[in-house]
Amino acid sequence: MRQATAATETMKNTSLTVTDFFKICTHCERLSKKDMGVRIPRPLVNGPSRFIPEKEILQVSKVDDRMVSIFEDAFATLGRLDNISLVMGFHPQYLESFLRTQHYLLQMDGPLSLQYRHYIGIMAAARHQCSYLVNLHVNDFLQVGGDQKWLKGLDMAPCKLQMLGELNKILAHRPWLLTKEHIENLLKAEEHSWSLAELIHAVVLLTHYHSLASFTFGCGISPEIHTDGGHTFRPPSLSGYCVCDIANGNGVAHEMDRNHLATEVGGEVEVLIERMKQLQECRDEEEASQEEMATRFEREKTESMLVATAEDEESVPSRDVSRHFEDPSYGYKDFSRRGEHVPTLRVQDYSWEDHGYSLVNRLYPDVGQLLDEKFQMAYNLTYNTMAMHHGVDTSMLRRAIWNYIHCMFGIRYDDYDYGEINQLLDRSFKVYIKTMVCCPEKTTKRMYESFWRQFKHSEKVHVNLLLMEARMQAELLYALRAITRYMT
Repeated sequence: MRQATAATETMKNTSLTVTDFFKICTHCERLSKKDMGVRIPRPLVNGPSRFIPEKEILQVSKVDDRMVSIFEDAFATLGRLDNISLVMGFHPQYLESFLRTQHYLLQMDGPLSLQYRHYIGIMAAARHQCSYLVNLHVNDFLQVGGDQKWLKGLDMAPCKLQMLGELNKILAHRPWLLTKEHIENLLKAEEHSWSLAELIHAVVLLTHYHSLASFTFGCGISPEIHTDGGHTFRPPSLSGYCVCDIANGNGVAHEMDRNHLATEVGGEVEVLIERMKQLQECRDEEEASQEEMATRFEREKTESMLVATAEDEESVPSRDVSRHFEDPSYGYKDFSRRGEHVPTLRVQDYSWEDHGYSLVNRLYPDVGQLLDEKFQMAYNLTYNTMAMHHGVDTSMLRRAIWNYIHCMFGIRYDDYDYGEINQLLDRSFKVYIKTMVCCPEKTTKRMYESFWRQFKHSEKVHVNLLLMEARMQAELLYALRAITRYMT
């Protein structure tokens, strides 16, 4: 372990690219052969993602000076470069905004103590069985002086944190059920009550980590070598290869399979581009009435309930994860099931721009601005490309993805024609979206590969950023609306 520690310290104290770091790791492995009797851990998974070839991810840090600078800043701040950041590195502008927001939430002055912040991150990630994020924040929690006793289970944490269990559960799985009574129970408790500012901080952290769990599963993020599930002490098999051998063509077979798939579905991108053109022409020629727009929303909302998530059987969370939350049987249910009626949240009545933003900024200064920049960055991010096509306006497609997620959460935009969604999002894509947003722990590599097979991995990561931010904003809208109703 002495060499591995040396490699980590070297990266902290010098300006290195990700590729340089892996070269140091290779050197450490060579040294270990001479250090008889010392067991050196070996990565279980090749690269930061199980879905994306490592050479594509690491190539980003080689060619983009801005990316190297962002990575170095992340090291200076956190003392690590996690795999989430490496995968987000496909989109440097977004990553910068994301890291700035996360740093503010976790480390800058705020209503909650550092221990509470990381423990809330653990609670939120555990709701989706995201052991990757749980382990990350268990380490951070201990580093900021957190009481190890709390990690034995939620029932060992302070009562004030235990009281967040219900809010965590509803926000993660059925945020539309949140009421002002839930808020009142936290703010007016006889003992261990929350202040409004503390509650806003907690709500932002919960929604941040619920949505980040979606991104983690959606991109197949692998655990780092030093964390649980990230390493083994077994020697590599003859057919295996080291994570450091990026330059030796590893992953080529995977890419050949991917290219073969893309050839088989030929024309997928062209069809999508043509549909966007046709929809734009229809918009220009004729605008649907408000009644028709409302009908199309209800139809899409109903159809979204018929889209199944992953086919796998229900997974039972491990004790390591489940001890951090209550009621493991509580999960996602469709917004409006048969025999139930939950009112639609109309954006013209309560929106992030007109209501949520100002409430957050008033009670937790600067966070509203940071969140708004991050939402806008994900929503407006474009390189005007689709696969190999350049000069493409993708705004219609991005809006369809964002609004479909909000539709699944019962949120309606009066000025949007929901008939466009079925034209632009095919069945396999909808299954992926619904699984990643609502039941992310069920997301599989097969599902990731089954949608947009001609598109680049960087474009799929962009989709996942959209899904993550749309989900976070949807959760926030319901939470902030409940807080507003309590206040008025």
